Amino acid sequence: MLEDNTNRKSLKTELIGQVEALSFEEAIFPEAEPVIDKIVEQLEEANPIVRPLSVENQLKMFGIWELIYASRGTVVTRKVAKIPDWTGIKIKRVWQNLTADDTEKINTSNCAQIELPFLGEWKVQADGVWKRNEDRKTALVSFNAFTFGLQKPFTLPELKIPVLEALRDEAVWITSYLDEEIRIGRGKTGNLFVFCRK
Repeated sequence: MLEDNTNRKSLKTELIGQVEALSFEEAIFPEAEPVIDKIVEQLEEANPIVRPLSVENQLKMFGIWELIYASRGTVVTRKVAKIPDWTGIKIKRVWQNLTADDTEKINTSNCAQIELPFLGEWKVQADGVWKRNEDRKTALVSFNAFTFGLQKPFTLPELKIPVLEALRDEAVWITSYLDEEIRIGRGKTGNLFVFCRK
């Protein structure tokens, strides 16, 4: 047990060091980082919590998590990556807030802070739910509303756009590693997401 903890701590230190050597956009844009991916895979193999979505582990799951690495980018960053650099669009922060719903669901808010030239700094938020699978590490994720709000140079009332139930797609999400500081998730295609607790 002590050896496992030491190994995990060493891998986490190495992972954070590799991620911090990148700029934020390098870490979350769709660009291969095989060294980081290998460390993440080693951490997944040493996962201390087999059923991270179970009720007994939900306090470790809940809270605000900052995205520090995405192996193939995110829905937002993949689109921004296709836009020419000269446009000046910047993604400054990406985070996720997980809260209680019931024993079968977890509420999620996926947020991004984006700077648009001449238009200021905006917060984009997607609200939805995770439906827990019986294995308590896989969930089906769907989103029911999107919110847009100007943050800087001044604030405006947020615009919330609901998603009709018939138009809500579900995506598979696997929590492949969880401890008090780091959470790792995988999409259906194997895309890796590394979060640090805020």
